[in-house]
Amino acid sequence: MIYLVTRIVAPENIFNWFLVSVTISTMEPRENNHSESTAKQPEPKRFFYGWYLVGVGVLLLSISSLGVFRGMSPLLPVLQKNFGWTRTQISLSSLLTRVEGAALGPIEGFFIDRIGARKMVLIGFSIMAVGFVLFSFIQNLWHFYAVFILINLGNGIGGWLAVVTILNSWFRRKRTMAMAGAMSGILIAGIFVPPYTIALNHGFRATVFFFGFLILAFALPCAKVIRNNPEELGLLPDGLEDEPDLTEDDETKISEDEEIEFTVGQALRTPVFWILTVAHVSSTISLATLSIHLMARLQDIGLSSTTASYIELISSVVALPSLFIAGWLGDKVSKKYLVSLFLFLQGISTIVLTVADGLPLAILFAALYGIAFGGRIPLMTAIRGDYFGRKAFASIMGWSMLPNGILMAIAPVWAAWMFDTYGSYTVPFLSYAVINLAGALIMLVVKKPKITHVIKHKSH
Repeated sequence: MIYLVTRIVAPENIFNWFLVSVTISTMEPRENNHSESTAKQPEPKRFFYGWYLVGVGVLLLSISSLGVFRGMSPLLPVLQKNFGWTRTQISLSSLLTRVEGAALGPIEGFFIDRIGARKMVLIGFSIMAVGFVLFSFIQNLWHFYAVFILINLGNGIGGWLAVVTILNSWFRRKRTMAMAGAMSGILIAGIFVPPYTIALNHGFRATVFFFGFLILAFALPCAKVIRNNPEELGLLPDGLEDEPDLTEDDETKISEDEEIEFTVGQALRTPVFWILTVAHVSSTISLATLSIHLMARLQDIGLSSTTASYIELISSVVALPSLFIAGWLGDKVSKKYLVSLFLFLQGISTIVLTVADGLPLAILFAALYGIAFGGRIPLMTAIRGDYFGRKAFASIMGWSMLPNGILMAIAPVWAAWMFDTYGSYTVPFLSYAVINLAGALIMLVVKKPKITHVIKHKSH
């Protein structure tokens, strides 16, 4: 497992990113020199630093996803076996952490906007690392709850929200593709689920202890490389050298070419904020549920833990090309129709999982779910950046996480209670599938906020 991790994430690249960042950040600003020799020798265009940050995002989201999202599903059967806890008891950890995330989402977003994502990544991943080390010493249920709350606190502070905020600041025209690139880390984490599952089954205490140190080994160099926005290096979003001149009375040009900035209050007063939040919830309640119960569901239909882990691997492999295709398309066509399509496929995949009775339908589920999950994850975030801008992005996303987190907390627990009470996931899984399909329909009515609702300024 150590070999696989070190080879795929390539830590030497992190060192290279660090060297680049130090070099750029320590460069003195060029003096204005109007001599003919200077004018005739323009400097070659540098590789845009934002793409280094996409690579950093891949690594950070791979680590956090394996620890908090992807890693929970194989952990459930292991905890059941080692401690005898019910699925409801284990799933209550999700309720506690989701409520925590919902309550702290606006606060975390506020601090990301105020003190910068770079510091939040450093703080958050350090907390997460401590949480995994403490995880190796748990003896009873409340210990598990406490360390899982700590792990998720760290992830909330420095994980997904901080990473997407960085990329939202560094990219505008290529925002969706950049986010797709970084969010591939969530799917790359799925590659490690089989070895992670094997390691947990052979000794979960040693596995989580090692994982805590692995987090620090990779997260600390990443924090050194991060710059909160391109302006810190004297750059513009997307690496543009200048912005086009625009006329204030040309609403079409302003909408397309000028960066639009909402305050939190302005965003919350727009119908589109709440429509996007509802559509997002329609997707994440099933995602949150399957992140805990998928492995157990697959084992219930007769698959071994190893085979079940490979089903999750299939979904990750399928999701990767879907993610990049969605990222490419999202910068060229309307995002709302793409989101609607992927939500529809997610609903169909959940129905397939509900009726699955063996390996063939499990594979079909993995393929459909992979396409849907991979395609949705960059689009649902990037569309907020397109609609609401850069400056208050983290705070706006944090407020969206409030209702999202509450319902994500309830969904896995209800599914677990239904299974423990009636021996079946059928009712909750079908319910979430219907909600997915409803979210697909809701996305069709989304409209970009009017220019009169926002503060307009050039993005330099």
